[in-house]
Amino acid sequence: MSRALIIVDVQNDFCEGGTLAVEGGADVAAAITEYVDANQQHFDHIVATQDWHIEPGDHFSDDPDMVDSWPPHCRARSKGAELHEDIDPEYIQAYFRKGQYTAAYSGFEGVLAPEDDVPTGDLKAGAAVEEVLDEDAIGLDDWLQSHDVEDVVIVGLATDYCVKATALDAVQAGYNTTVIAGLTAGIAGDLSDTFDEMEAAGVDVDHS
Repeated sequence: MSRALIIVDVQNDFCEGGTLAVEGGADVAAAITEYVDANQQHFDHIVATQDWHIEPGDHFSDDPDMVDSWPPHCRARSKGAELHEDIDPEYIQAYFRKGQYTAAYSGFEGVLAPEDDVPTGDLKAGAAVEEVLDEDAIGLDDWLQSHDVEDVVIVGLATDYCVKATALDAVQAGYNTTVIAGLTAGIAGDLSDTFDEMEAAGVDVDHS
């Protein structure tokens, strides 16, 4: 049995100054790094997810409803898709990218990025992204299973969207799932319904 930390979508576009900023996102990035520095020995594996949009259809909108459609964000290979600078990648073993051609909130929709593929953030505005999805690329669930993971701890952005979706999928997939509330930030001002929904589904929400 092993234990994994999943860092969800702590990317520039979801932090202050980004195109879809979550209030407190930068503070969460710094707090996660502090947590990892102090607790990495308690995890067998640490992974991160990234929104990685190429042509996600009506997930992007110039007139978004902020429920199902959103301002363009986290375009593949753009600066906005990079992890926030306050996330120290030292202990991150693998990255899972999601949403290339459709909306994707859960990290379990992501696929493993090649080890030698590090986003540089040098995509020019309007430039096309030539990126082909590898149909054989391993997903997050398969990766966790192959590493005998049974317990997952989830942190990141945003609490009421991608963190929640990842946690609910983790429970559905059979993992013992914890969300550390203090290492997340949400879009809604009141996250009590989000936490209630996760707890009702079997997620252990740690409010300490």
